[in-house]
Amino acid sequence: MNKPTAVALLPLVLFLTLFVGSGLWYQSQDVDFAFYQIQAPVAILPALVLAIVLARGSLNERIETFIKGVGDHTIITMVLIYLLAGAFASVAKAIGGVDATVNFGLSIIPASFILPGIFIITAFVATSMGTSMGTIAAIAPIAIGVADATDLPLLTTVGAVVGGAMFGDNLSIISDTTIAATRTQGCAMRDKFRMNFKIALPAALLVLVWLFFQGSQAQVGDLKDYNIWLVLPYVAVLVLAILGVNVLLVLFSGIVFAGGLGLVNMTDYSVASLSQDIYAGYTGMQEIMILSLLIGGLGSLMKTQGGLAWIVQAIESISRRLGAQQGSRKAGELSISASVALTNLCTANNTVAILINGSVAKDIATRYDVDPRRSASLLDIFSCVIQGLIPYGAQVLLASSLAGISPLALITHVQYSWILALVAFSSIALSWPQAKRA
Repeated sequence: MNKPTAVALLPLVLFLTLFVGSGLWYQSQDVDFAFYQIQAPVAILPALVLAIVLARGSLNERIETFIKGVGDHTIITMVLIYLLAGAFASVAKAIGGVDATVNFGLSIIPASFILPGIFIITAFVATSMGTSMGTIAAIAPIAIGVADATDLPLLTTVGAVVGGAMFGDNLSIISDTTIAATRTQGCAMRDKFRMNFKIALPAALLVLVWLFFQGSQAQVGDLKDYNIWLVLPYVAVLVLAILGVNVLLVLFSGIVFAGGLGLVNMTDYSVASLSQDIYAGYTGMQEIMILSLLIGGLGSLMKTQGGLAWIVQAIESISRRLGAQQGSRKAGELSISASVALTNLCTANNTVAILINGSVAKDIATRYDVDPRRSASLLDIFSCVIQGLIPYGAQVLLASSLAGISPLALITHVQYSWILALVAFSSIALSWPQAKRA
């Protein structure tokens, strides 16, 4: 790896400038679907060219670095989740499962509590299964159907799903972010959970109040007749997820279950129809699959060239100056938070951001007397905050793809991530909560 340098981050700046800048320009021209005029997987191509030009070594070595990033275990896992999530959503919708689940839910939940209910259910599922991606794949199609049936704002409804998923991902003791944060900081998962909960709960309560007022005017029209059996694929997916079954197996089982119900209950539904629906689900995930693969390659190039190391080094340098001037824990806590947040912006992966910053965060925590439980909590919180607010992050891409909306528009409605950031910064400013010494 080369020495840390900010130059290695220029490709990411170029990508964001092209993607966000072009969308804002077309929007100013009143062009419909402004952020789809230049698609993100295309906007990233000049950034990849720049990253390869800036890299050192032979051209083959640079390309090999890019390919290794594309083939990263985490990236490939996300791509498989995209495929299976798209297929499950497509099949479930084709057999009438979405309509049945929506009408069933609307029949038992008061209209004014629909938005808070969506957030709570999503948060519970994500906490239980430890993955925001799997949760969004299971809940988002239902939430989208609810929004259509009740005239609730689609962006607000889907934002509640993403927010609930990030809440659960942040708190779950089986989440990869929790495992990474606690292992790098050397504390127990249950202790980190308690510390996180004291920050996440106030944020969640504020979101629930906001969602209640946002959805208080929701109107539920005449409910359509529904076949309760068609709700079972979603129930099966949720139960398997809560039991801790691998998310890939959960989604595959959902496809098989939903397809089987369609073959049994629908006279005109054949194996060929099932095949076409599965493939339609695949194609619907094409954009985010390509972008995720290319983001993985870009992140690998930037990391190899010292871009991510520069962020960590710069934050650490600033923390030393602040620490020398103030001598307080706040400088250390702000340094840990800023470092993981900026790294997450570059990697678009909260777990990777935590792993990259783990050793530096531990060193900062030791020098500024930050309790390991507190540093682990801040690492997880600020990585999840950024992950829920970047338009090229996996969670936002998946949700926006399922809903057919702009990822950039969606991040403005993920209220939980915005409020969690404010509560977390307030907790640092107020030095609360602090872990009790053992």
